[in-house]
Amino acid sequence: MDVGGQIPEELWTLTYLSYLNLGYNFLTGSLSPSIGNLTNLQYLGLSMIALSGEVPKELGLLSQLSSLYFLSNNFSGPLPPELGNLTKLEIFSFPSCGVSGEIPSTFENLQSIKSFYASDNELTGKIPHFIGTWSNLINLALQGNSFQGPIPSTLATLTSLVQLRLSDISNTSSPLAFITNIKSLVTLELRNNDIAGTIPSSIGKLTQLKHLDLSFNKLNGPIPDSIFNMDSLIYLFLGNNSLNGTLPWKISSSLLNIDLSYNNFAGSIPFWVNDQQNLQLNLVGNNFTIDNSSNSNFLLDSNFGINCGGEQITSSDGVVYEKDDETLGPATHFVTRSKRWAVSNVGRFQWNDSHSYISTSSSHFTNTLDSELFQTARLSASSLRYYGLGLQNGNYTVKLHFAETAFENPRTWTSLGKRIFDIYIQGNRVIQNFDIRKEAGGISFKVVLKEFKVVVSQNYLEIHLFWAGKGTCCIPEVGNYGPSISAISATQDFTPTVSNISPSLSNKKSRTSLIVGITVGVVILSFMSILVAFYLIQIRKKSQMKDDDDEFLGIDVKPLTFRYAELKTATNDFDSSNKLGEGGFGPVYKVGYLAPEYAMLGHLTEKTDVFAFGVVALEILTGRTNSDPDLGEEKAYLLEWAWNLHEEGREIDLVDSKLSEFIEQEVRRIIQVAFLCTRASPTTRPSMSKVVTMLSVDTDVDTEFLRPSYLVDWKYNDVSSLMS
Repeated sequence: MDVGGQIPEELWTLTYLSYLNLGYNFLTGSLSPSIGNLTNLQYLGLSMIALSGEVPKELGLLSQLSSLYFLSNNFSGPLPPELGNLTKLEIFSFPSCGVSGEIPSTFENLQSIKSFYASDNELTGKIPHFIGTWSNLINLALQGNSFQGPIPSTLATLTSLVQLRLSDISNTSSPLAFITNIKSLVTLELRNNDIAGTIPSSIGKLTQLKHLDLSFNKLNGPIPDSIFNMDSLIYLFLGNNSLNGTLPWKISSSLLNIDLSYNNFAGSIPFWVNDQQNLQLNLVGNNFTIDNSSNSNFLLDSNFGINCGGEQITSSDGVVYEKDDETLGPATHFVTRSKRWAVSNVGRFQWNDSHSYISTSSSHFTNTLDSELFQTARLSASSLRYYGLGLQNGNYTVKLHFAETAFENPRTWTSLGKRIFDIYIQGNRVIQNFDIRKEAGGISFKVVLKEFKVVVSQNYLEIHLFWAGKGTCCIPEVGNYGPSISAISATQDFTPTVSNISPSLSNKKSRTSLIVGITVGVVILSFMSILVAFYLIQIRKKSQMKDDDDEFLGIDVKPLTFRYAELKTATNDFDSSNKLGEGGFGPVYKVGYLAPEYAMLGHLTEKTDVFAFGVVALEILTGRTNSDPDLGEEKAYLLEWAWNLHEEGREIDLVDSKLSEFIEQEVRRIIQVAFLCTRASPTTRPSMSKVVTMLSVDTDVDTEFLRPSYLVDWKYNDVSSLMS
């Protein structure tokens, strides 16, 4: 109805009412104590109607109530203890209503309760142990309050729980053991609760579980394999912990959204990362065989701009805001082709899986000369990070541009929504409980600009928007909460000494510097490198076109070039005449990036990756693939052709003919490094850190090398059939 005004006193004389729902109006003022006259009420709905003042204790007189809703109001003060008299109450929902203080001890009497929703208030103290006696409880949500730990172990007795959402519990760590007995759980969200220790393998016995979120805690140790093998699990969020170990080589086909970002995982990346259909995976900020070296030479920019969720726009003051329209989901990330910036998103919108992660509006925005810049915004249900990459170290001015579009301006129930989140820059929280609309004076579609002075010391800038459980969830529709940002800009406060021109992947003459610059960047940005690699994996899923620069930027050096089925087919079911490294299809250097020791003997070391890197570096330099029989016998095999030209003193002839400009000294250095990387013996190949320093001209390159033995000794047959 969307009626305005105050609740008329005459309403409280209708003592025979059993059902009263005043929700979704704009009814101001306080709730009259006379409501206690309606003793026959079984259902009372007071949600989203702008009531203020204290919750009247007379509600405790409504002894027949089975459902009580007063979410999204402007109440203040504590919950009255008299509400504990509502012993028939089955549903008690009061999120975002403004109450504060501890949950009254009298609530122990609510033994009929099935659903208890109390998120986004100022409730304090500890979560009461007596909640464990609510044996009929199915749904419990206590997010975004000010509770202190630990989580009560008595919750383990709630064996009928289907949904458990607790967040933002502080001061004392909590263990996870209590959840293993609650086998009816479908949704388990224990986010940002200082939970410590390891993840119990018995979680795998929760056979109904679809959504598991243990992110932003203090968990350590490996992830039990039982979790990855759960047939019911669809959403897995374990980011921002201290988990370690390796990824399993097999996961359940139902598991389609996985966030393991900002942990300490290492080792190889398994095949399912590329093969599992519709998989969303975020592995940013781990240690997947990435070498940490100096990044002093990965300097591309001293400013950048992003139009979050929209197309490229040049503002009225001349700032270019690059487009950011990539489709993101609950566990996704994106890196621009230019490597100037990246974005990482984590989080699933509660009760609304179809909710978009980009908002659009055709409205006119005030307080700006660039209204078009605010017609899109990037959204997140939990954690949204933007990264500026390859920045010259120094002082910067960072501007974050916001405008609220989800809530209406007129005084209606749709104007009661509140979007609240925290802002971190370079890991430091700079604003807590940021409310865009409140900052704009209670007005939507009005631009809010937040400006920060930031020091960049390691050549990257991180902007993190984090939802800490605050704000309304469902106004005007389910899922309207969490971070929202329209645009970002970062400008240097110094005279830059870099070109400020991003490398263009379509400009062939820039490829030589791209090889050096991006190689260093990928190796040193250890937490970002996995993001880059997985972005390129997703690109390969979308298209089979093999752009040579894209191939290199992904540094796809893991020994996954050929899978078992492909090798079986290529070798005629492993016929003895087709042994790897010899026989029917020739030396392994002619069919991929596998090092000889791995292809022939199965020996896998970090130097296997170095070999593959050398091959890919030559591919980028030459603008061709490793093996191409169509080029004729002389040029068919890249390594062999490269060595022939080297021995004739004609290495420069390797350079792609489309490259109109290049620095000859850099080209020779790249070729020399590639030869060192592809030596026959792994012990004589350089380490990846040494490769980086050689490419960045920080050390001399060993020029004493001989044609590798696999090019001298092996005899081979034509491999064109295998390459087709």
